[in-house]
Amino acid sequence: MRRREFIAKSLVAGSGSILLSTQFLLFAAPPPIPQAVTVTGGEPEQLVEEALKAFGGMNTFISRGDVVVVKPNIGWDRAPQFAANTNPEVVSAVVKACFEAGAKKVKIFDRTCNNPLRCYRNSHIEQMAKKLGADVQQIRSNKFKTIALPDGEILKEWPVYQEYLEADKVINIPVAKHHSLARVTLGLKNLMGVMGANRGEIHNHFSQKLIDIDAHILPSLTIIDAYRILLRNGPSGGNLNDVKLTKTLIMSSCTPTADRLALDLFGLNIDDVPYIKEAFRRGLNKFDPAKLRLKSINLS
Repeated sequence: MRRREFIAKSLVAGSGSILLSTQFLLFAAPPPIPQAVTVTGGEPEQLVEEALKAFGGMNTFISRGDVVVVKPNIGWDRAPQFAANTNPEVVSAVVKACFEAGAKKVKIFDRTCNNPLRCYRNSHIEQMAKKLGADVQQIRSNKFKTIALPDGEILKEWPVYQEYLEADKVINIPVAKHHSLARVTLGLKNLMGVMGANRGEIHNHFSQKLIDIDAHILPSLTIIDAYRILLRNGPSGGNLNDVKLTKTLIMSSCTPTADRLALDLFGLNIDDVPYIKEAFRRGLNKFDPAKLRLKSINLS
């Protein structure tokens, strides 16, 4: 074959390969959406924005016209730097994203351990969320509804805050922190803030009772605020020496999965925290830990 003919045939063959490659790229399936996302190295709003972007935006979880409950931890009369409550900037970023996704209303509440007026004010959550249009309200004792717990192993009913039950979507935003009874408090335990009656009764056989209730009220999305974490003397804290700046956020539609990922922040594993282990034993996890599609993002 003459050199000129060889070059011509090679160009034709090459063009075919390029065409096939282009067609393959055009019709290739997009990468699957992750089942959990961790983001580190950014400021609170950046962490929320990047995590949501990895999921395809807040519209993945919130539909236009939804009434959304955002459930942070506002349980303690502490300023944000003590990491006893959810970071108010994380809460604000979530509220903003909900409204941008078309939420009709965003409600925020928590059953506090300290005086609610002081908790709501000193956490800075109330004022920052209200500026964005959120309905921030204190828990009212007459607004709990007793629900049946057909899957409960010990508890068969328990009162839960009615506005939580009636929401179209719930976004659970715990702060990651040490807890003297439960070892750590994360997403599953943060739901105690919508439970009524005498919560002290839950502390006996804690893991079983907590999961008895949680199994029936799991949220649409869990976002673990680990911008600052409380390493010791939780849940109330009060000493800055117990706080570590980790600039981290964990997001998943599966609360047990998010909690399990957050254990690494404390050097713990699932066997160290009985209530999280109990959630997995009962199959509350939507995803298999061994096959989890996890996306990790580092902004630093």
